[in-house]
Amino acid sequence: MIDYSKVLNETVTGIKPSGIRKFFDIAATMDGVISLGVGEPDFQTPWQIRKAGINSLQSGHTKYTSNTGLKSLLCEISKYLERKYSLSYCPENEVLVTVGGSEAIDAAIRAIVTNGDEVIIPQPSYVCYEPMTRLAGGVPVIINTKAENDFKVTAEELKAVITDRTKILILPYPCNPTGAIMEKEDIEAIYEVIKDTNIIVLSDEIYSELTFSSKPHCAPAAVEGMWERTVTINGFSKAFSMTGWRLGFACGPKEIMSQILKIHQYCIMCAPTTSQYAAIEALRNCDEDVERMVKEYNMRRRLMVSGFNKLGLTCREPKGAFYTFPSIASTGMSSEEFCEKLLYSKKVAVVPGTAFGDSGEGFIRASYCYSVEHITEAIRRIGEFLEEIK
Repeated sequence: MIDYSKVLNETVTGIKPSGIRKFFDIAATMDGVISLGVGEPDFQTPWQIRKAGINSLQSGHTKYTSNTGLKSLLCEISKYLERKYSLSYCPENEVLVTVGGSEAIDAAIRAIVTNGDEVIIPQPSYVCYEPMTRLAGGVPVIINTKAENDFKVTAEELKAVITDRTKILILPYPCNPTGAIMEKEDIEAIYEVIKDTNIIVLSDEIYSELTFSSKPHCAPAAVEGMWERTVTINGFSKAFSMTGWRLGFACGPKEIMSQILKIHQYCIMCAPTTSQYAAIEALRNCDEDVERMVKEYNMRRRLMVSGFNKLGLTCREPKGAFYTFPSIASTGMSSEEFCEKLLYSKKVAVVPGTAFGDSGEGFIRASYCYSVEHITEAIRRIGEFLEEIK
């Protein structure tokens, strides 16, 4: 008999499964569940994007593309970032098309981090950063962001954790799960802390189109002094409702991107060809579709925030992404206990804040990328639940 404990990679076996998937998988086995758990747009991919994908298949575009991606798509990404965020990247050697934003994050971390290097990760934040750091041999250094700071990482918090081993600072804004954003002055303060170091910023901007502040999204690389030390990650899943197409991109200085490309070449080869043709159409002609979806999300956002606050679950205004992060501290329950009892008693699925780091204790994540009817009924059931546990 094989002793698998002596075969498997200890780093991998020591990583916990995603806390998001746990509750989604339980809910999938139950009838009548309303899920606010998964961050996937309920909109169909706009028709012209789907049509472009269909046309590419009918035209026989079913072969590999270059490792970096279709030249026309690389050019469209460069143009998009310039017109949206005033970012300048050369499509020939500073842009890479990836299989979703997740591959871009993984490849970027592995291209920079070696054994023992430290990666600073603000939490609560998306579940992948810490495991990916460990898989690369790095050491996660957690900054527990605070509700009173709107879950932003502050310059003072950053300064306190930087060491000689710090290689990467991850800036996951707009943030999943908190909805926090970083504005220009926030990023300028971060730059003042790291400007005399070799620290690279990994800026995950997958929700960059989904911002509800009076100010437009500020890309860290667009802040003076930051371009040379920033790898910008983005993609098509959220803004264009293209989750299943699995397409993202990474941009940065050619010295970094040439190393990220090596990892992509050997592990992936190239991103899906059909998805790349569809993405060209998305970038060229779908601004109005994105604006329509963002307008709908904004209405749902206000509905959900208002609903939670009326129930007595304090909910700060999320200014980005499509999640709310209400406090359930008033119930006296842990985040995990609250979510389990709510799911089994009222068939409403939300995600415990601890799925996004220990500092998420006392909070839950609820997504508003669902219909108004869906959200309204979920809030009603949560209200019943709170009455019953008083």
